[in-house]
Amino acid sequence: MALQPIVDIETGLPFAYEALVRGLSGEGAGEILRRVTPENRYAFDQRCRVKAIEVAARAGILDSGARLSINFLPNAVYSPKACIQLTLKTAAATNFPTDRLIFEFTENEEMADPDHVANIVKTYQAMGFGTALDDFGAGHAGLNLLARFQPNIIKLDMELVRGIETSLPRRVIVEGIARMCGQLGITLVAEGIETEAELEALRAIGIRYIQGYLIARPLFEGLPAFAIPSASAGHAVA
Repeated sequence: MALQPIVDIETGLPFAYEALVRGLSGEGAGEILRRVTPENRYAFDQRCRVKAIEVAARAGILDSGARLSINFLPNAVYSPKACIQLTLKTAAATNFPTDRLIFEFTENEEMADPDHVANIVKTYQAMGFGTALDDFGAGHAGLNLLARFQPNIIKLDMELVRGIETSLPRRVIVEGIARMCGQLGITLVAEGIETEAELEALRAIGIRYIQGYLIARPLFEGLPAFAIPSASAGHAVA
């Protein structure tokens, strides 16, 4: 696992770290996920949860005050309560508070049964976990999915962030999503930020939580230092 921070630009502190799967020889997530099959999906999903918690705990996340965001595969969860047991056991073994765990799934994964996904989200929320919908605006369901259930966090698809400072349509769309999230009580995260111009455009819209190479690249089995470009000049380093 590699860890990448999601930073609160108002406080300058890490809001969460996302655990990103890596291969034993440094292979990226895409290469690893291509090896997932219907036969090994459940075991892979379970192992990723365990590894994410173990790596983050060893890296010192519990001293940071930040939460841990773990990607999971909804199609690998046959029963939310049954499939969470190993996660709970791992959290107990590492003294990891379960209310600091976020389970993140992507809108890009085709969901055979949206009602099943809604049940997973509601069950996790009832158990005190955070839930996050990644790649919002790029996937299979979009607003229809959001009408069925409301995750605690929405992460903007990076294509909506890319070049937002020169794109009126992107700015209008992101402003609309930000207003919608505010009304629904959902935390909005902008990911994939690569330039200071993108950051300033998002800051002007009122986006508080950010993630991307401009701030910090993922660090293999560690918590990376991060830098937030100042709104005026220079850089603030944490």
